[in-house]
Amino acid sequence: MHQQPSTMRAAIRFLLLFVAALAVLAWGASALFNRQAMVWAERDMGLRARLLASSAEPSLRDATGASARRLLDAMVRDERLMGAALCHPNGRPEVASNGFPATLGCASLPGEALRAGDAGWDRAISGPSGASHLTVIPLGADTAKPRLLLLVHDMSFVDRRADTTIQYTFIAFALVGLLGAAAATVVARLSWLSWTEQLRKVLLAPFRAMDAVAPRLFQPLLSDVRGLVTTLAVEEAGAETGWNPERLQQVLRRQLGGEGILVVANREPYVHERDGRGGLRVVHPASGLVTALEPVMRACSGTWIAHGSGSGDFDAVDASDHVRVPPDRPIYDLRRLRLSSEEEQGYYYGFSNEGLWPLCHMAHTRPEFRSRDWEQYQRVNRRFADAVADEASSPDPIVLVQDYHFALLPRYLRARLPRATILTFWHIPWPNAERFGVCPWERELLDGLLGSSIVGFHTQAHCNNFMESVDRYLEARLDRERHSVVQGGRETLVRAYPISIDWPSRYAEGTAPAAECHAAVRRELGIPEDALLGVGVDRLDYTKGIEERFLAVERLLERWPTYRGRFWFVQIAAPSRVIIEAYRTLNERVEALAHRINERFGRDGWRPIILERSHHEPPAIFRMYRAADLCYVSSLHDGMNLVAKEFVAARDDLRGVLVLSRFTGAARELSEALIVNPYDIDSAAAALADALAMPEDEQEERMRAMRSLVSELNVYRWAGKMLLDATRTRRRERLASRLSVGKGPGG
Repeated sequence: MHQQPSTMRAAIRFLLLFVAALAVLAWGASALFNRQAMVWAERDMGLRARLLASSAEPSLRDATGASARRLLDAMVRDERLMGAALCHPNGRPEVASNGFPATLGCASLPGEALRAGDAGWDRAISGPSGASHLTVIPLGADTAKPRLLLLVHDMSFVDRRADTTIQYTFIAFALVGLLGAAAATVVARLSWLSWTEQLRKVLLAPFRAMDAVAPRLFQPLLSDVRGLVTTLAVEEAGAETGWNPERLQQVLRRQLGGEGILVVANREPYVHERDGRGGLRVVHPASGLVTALEPVMRACSGTWIAHGSGSGDFDAVDASDHVRVPPDRPIYDLRRLRLSSEEEQGYYYGFSNEGLWPLCHMAHTRPEFRSRDWEQYQRVNRRFADAVADEASSPDPIVLVQDYHFALLPRYLRARLPRATILTFWHIPWPNAERFGVCPWERELLDGLLGSSIVGFHTQAHCNNFMESVDRYLEARLDRERHSVVQGGRETLVRAYPISIDWPSRYAEGTAPAAECHAAVRRELGIPEDALLGVGVDRLDYTKGIEERFLAVERLLERWPTYRGRFWFVQIAAPSRVIIEAYRTLNERVEALAHRINERFGRDGWRPIILERSHHEPPAIFRMYRAADLCYVSSLHDGMNLVAKEFVAARDDLRGVLVLSRFTGAARELSEALIVNPYDIDSAAAALADALAMPEDEQEERMRAMRSLVSELNVYRWAGKMLLDATRTRRRERLASRLSVGKGPGG
């Protein structure tokens, strides 16, 4: 019912535009016709005048005075001839017919008319009664008494004819336009009814039978419908209780039939370290990747394949290098690979972290690429491909390849398991095409990633950069509508999957209430109960902006002296990649900067910056989150940054303020944080001051909004969307494989 007026309005708008276009066309056609008609009329008048002069010349040759006037009066009996006159060749009037326009007489002739010669002269002019035509014809040029004959024709009939023509032209165009528009509307309406009826039959058919029922015309639409159905399935799956481990398990049980997944990551979720007393202790690595993936593996089960980097890792595994994890409640397998020191140095520290890491981050550290590192990177990627093939329990497993350490793995894995569904997620930013070209092996990296069924990134901007890199450096077809790349007949989808954390967080649930954490943490730090506390949690990495963070604290104390002696900032900085020179010098700079600021402002036991360069387990970090008045995430460039989301998850008291760099992927989601440019030290310091002075009701409003978003867009939803896309791709590839087999050699 509501569509009828809208349809009528659209039809009326179409008709009005159509008629207006026809009116403009009619006006243009009329103007063109009138111009051409005037040309034809002038030519006709000139010919008529010359014929008349030719027939009258013998009589006028010797006629003078009254006899000449009678001859001229006889000539103007033609209804279109307004007057005739005879002139001397010098333009002096001789005799004229009755009614000859005085303004067009011999004295008014231009010089060119007097010098026209035998050819004569004619021109359209404006006469007393409208448009006229004047013709000047020489008579008796071969006699002793030459003359000029002037003939004036009335051309007002041309204007009258033009007006009539315009009227009839507009009427004709209007009738044709109305009839055409009405016919087009009727045909369009009938076509629409037929189209919608066909579409209705297709959509009402069983989902699996749609392809058989649908005409070729509807195939692109069906592709979009399938995508929408999958998206709705994802949303519906979490609609009642939200996305959680149980809901993810239910969805994957329907889609995968309980089959586990294979995860490949350099970082392992649990590290076994020797404790020095002959025993082993379990450490949770400081890694956003682990933070996101470990809850998914708890929900999905399967096997996590990683580099065994802990000092006691291979003391804890069985004969096939497997160990069941988590240690307190084993759910899935962890397969550890042994890497030699040369492999670790070249593949991990060299190519991955001295080459790709600075290449992908706009943090002003020069990437270094060495051929020996590249060789080890290739070697280790092949070793991981072999391990995945060993762990696969079917010829078409679902494999989640994680991060920049394994750009070549999808292509190697495709060679071993052609039917595998490979989803590669790139956890760090993807640079623009020009910057990516700095890498000497840019084509090999892109080709390796295109062995994937799906390549995922945190943001659409990173997807776009990847597509542009492929477009610039590879021979491949880009389908920008489907956001995919087709190379060698195989399609790779490129998708944005913003990563998140588990909700509810098991660490937040196991942490004491905020009031207890507030008091306990201050006692442990030896600071007053009413002290204002800020916190930063990072690996000690040059992309995290820790130096800029300390400078913002220093500027805060400069501009707002009231916070001196009242505000402490605790920086938890887990050491990372310390054998790389850039990281060692960063350690030294950060420590020197903290010391300088503490020396400058410290007094009576107050140190504004507390730098803790050691690994902290998640429970300790969540206690710090709950105790803090603010958390400052100052990354110079970050794919997502899960510290921001962890801080929000920890604050079930709806207190605390998040100060967040705009150069993080999280800033696109957590818009209620105080968004800053970490390079702008003055503005960052002002944001810290605003955070410390923010009223509790505003803190609550901002935190409630952010917690709502993180709870809805949690890691289970992230994993659900990826795995549902992967299973849909898997079904499509299985169908294509069956069809190709069914066609046979002659198909």
